[in-house]
Amino acid sequence: MDRRDFIKTTSAAAIASGVRTTSSAAIPAQPDLIKTENAKAGASFQLTRMRPDNAKSYRTSLIEGYCSRQSVKAGEKLDIFVSTKPVAKFTIEIFRMGYYDGAGSRLMTTLGPFDGKTQPVPEIGEQRLRECHWESSTSLTIPADWPSGVYLGRLTTVPETLEKPYWQSYVIFIVKDDRPADILFQCSDNTWQAYNRWPVNESLYTDPRAAHAPGVSVSFDRPYGKYVQIFENPLSVGSGEFLLWEYPLCYWLEKEGYDVTYCSNVDNLDPANLARVKTMISVGHDEYWDVRQYQNVKQAIADGLNVLWLSANDVYMVTPFTPNAKGDANRRLTRETCYGEFREEEKEAYSKVLGPFENPGPDERDIIGARTIVPFNGGGDWTCAKPDHWLFEGTGMKMGDSIPGLVGWEFHGEPDTDRPGLEVVGEGNVWAGGTRLGKYASTIYEGPKKNIVFNATTIFWAQGLSDPPGHMIPWSHWSRPHGPDERVQRITKNALKRAIG
Repeated sequence: MDRRDFIKTTSAAAIASGVRTTSSAAIPAQPDLIKTENAKAGASFQLTRMRPDNAKSYRTSLIEGYCSRQSVKAGEKLDIFVSTKPVAKFTIEIFRMGYYDGAGSRLMTTLGPFDGKTQPVPEIGEQRLRECHWESSTSLTIPADWPSGVYLGRLTTVPETLEKPYWQSYVIFIVKDDRPADILFQCSDNTWQAYNRWPVNESLYTDPRAAHAPGVSVSFDRPYGKYVQIFENPLSVGSGEFLLWEYPLCYWLEKEGYDVTYCSNVDNLDPANLARVKTMISVGHDEYWDVRQYQNVKQAIADGLNVLWLSANDVYMVTPFTPNAKGDANRRLTRETCYGEFREEEKEAYSKVLGPFENPGPDERDIIGARTIVPFNGGGDWTCAKPDHWLFEGTGMKMGDSIPGLVGWEFHGEPDTDRPGLEVVGEGNVWAGGTRLGKYASTIYEGPKKNIVFNATTIFWAQGLSDPPGHMIPWSHWSRPHGPDERVQRITKNALKRAIG
């Protein structure tokens, strides 16, 4: 049974669980859609003026907002919620992110100006939840000719006089579709939200009991605050973590003209979303999953899906989706526990960081080939361990050759050596805090239909693909990648060639 036949046997179960499935059998493929889209005129999406409330704040109450859905299809309505303090008129420019002859985005429309209002900051509720109940500032029905992609809304206040400044931030949403495609770019937006501390310090990591305490919830019904890990990038506020870890892959794929479509984490609750593509790519920091995502991806691999994990710390925390206070589906995440099978010698090390709970989750190595280990993070060089493998064709890499700083700030290790045919193609050292030794492993294995599962083993992989406008190369654990590298680009092309034919 191939992946398309699999839909017929899973639709009933998915509908029973409240997940909508959509057959793509009658939807035509559009293999040149991305090439045609990127031939259109580009524009700059970047923020010019952004000011946090203070030096320690994660928010900018001058203008901030969020969207009613993580992802939306053409013809569907998206509500956009905006708050301005002090009250000010504002506009929203909507950009689709891509290549566009190097500009990095295309301006799709401009909305407004609107009369702004100061919307209330919600109190902390049960499970440390901060969930906004703002009035909608505007609604947008997605036009039929807007291709699937990641869309940024640039919020800009309109000054009353020329003597006053304007202020900016972003909202972000994904336009999805049902068309067959070569590549599915899965955004890691669960993890964006897990680390989001808006408005004061409320994320899945800030419970006073422990940094990884179970039973803490976060809501997608709130703005994305300033990024909180490893480096300072206030000009990405409101965009989750897309501009930091995922945008370089988006820019490169569209520059190269690949047939790519986009989705959020939540969209892979529907197995039909995976069955319509040849390859799924996980990108950046893809830590937080609902267990149904895991089950669907595992089944899809068994049915022939190729998966490229151009990411790390993946599929690690169990965070089920639940509805928000209004009953809108899949708008909250709640931390339950961790994935992975702890070895006895690791339990003490994990409990110091994760808290006093055991792990009933499945082993992420079943769908990745390796897993998150102790130490969790660090920095190091990505070193070739199998130069004769087809993955390295055309790279010129020899045994022991390294790509400087490409591994970090989190990684995978302890490969699943019990899996027949699994190969370690890259391995070496990382140093947490610059001194504490860890071991990473990049792996590849074949699925039952000659499909491949490649684990690049680093959050930083996309840094080696491109350095698009507005992007900042990260630095962590006294280590940094060096930006675009022809070897990273060729390895990725080789993996994609094998995956999509």
